[in-house]
Amino acid sequence: MPAPTKFSGRRMPMLLEGKVALVTGASRGLGRADALALAREGADVVVADVLLESELDSADADRYGALQQLMKFKGAVHTERTAEEIRRMGRRSLAVKMDVTDRDAVRETVNRIKEEFGGLHILVNNAATLDHVGQLMDQKDELWARDLEVNLTGAYNCCKAVWPIMKEQGWGRIINMASVAGTLGGFGQASYATTKAGIIGLTKSLALEGARHGITVNAIAPGIIATEAWQSGNPQMNERMVRRTAFRRPGEPEDVANAVVFLASDWAKYITGITLYVSGGIELFTF
Repeated sequence: MPAPTKFSGRRMPMLLEGKVALVTGASRGLGRADALALAREGADVVVADVLLESELDSADADRYGALQQLMKFKGAVHTERTAEEIRRMGRRSLAVKMDVTDRDAVRETVNRIKEEFGGLHILVNNAATLDHVGQLMDQKDELWARDLEVNLTGAYNCCKAVWPIMKEQGWGRIINMASVAGTLGGFGQASYATTKAGIIGLTKSLALEGARHGITVNAIAPGIIATEAWQSGNPQMNERMVRRTAFRRPGEPEDVANAVVFLASDWAKYITGITLYVSGGIELFTF
């Protein structure tokens, strides 16, 4: 029997050392967890959101909807704090105020990242709205248009801005946040589910285009995840959704962040165009 391998004392190389990431919608919840997880694996991370603690005012929260107003009220905006936590890990980080629907602002942010960080290797399209709930005849036309603009066109804007940089590098990872609502549908969530289904179509199309340039494009479909937004929901409705999962419990933001790290790494270099469920089996026939 061969002798056991002795520990050499060398640290294991980090999966993302030397890479630069941009995470949108990163002030809390999944985006914040994604940003921190990428940094723990060695990436420098730009933390982007429409709200910054140092510039927080009612006009911003009102402009971006009821959920942003609630998170402002609860003090659940941590864009700059997240960047500071990343810097304490020894990584470079920057907190930026960025509206993904503003194409000029997106391009300016991406160009700034390239200039200050020397490249941009990983994009996590996490920014989204989640506060428009109502059956078809109660769906508000202006919120339908807003959801399409933020959730789907916003991801398109970010992909288009980073694409030339990733193409020039011959290496890129784009991870789009979909949802089980986009694969299963969501009662009273016509606008949200439609945008998340569209994210999956965008992911597959860009995966085909990116493959010849060393760019992988994948989607993650989270299920019931215990973010601040979910915890602020109706407890009875939350319990009904949890009972649909195979595990009978919600997931944690870190469960999604671990999947993001995997898809961003070279461990996933031959994976593209997929939708990875991180859902606790909610899409299974549970009873």
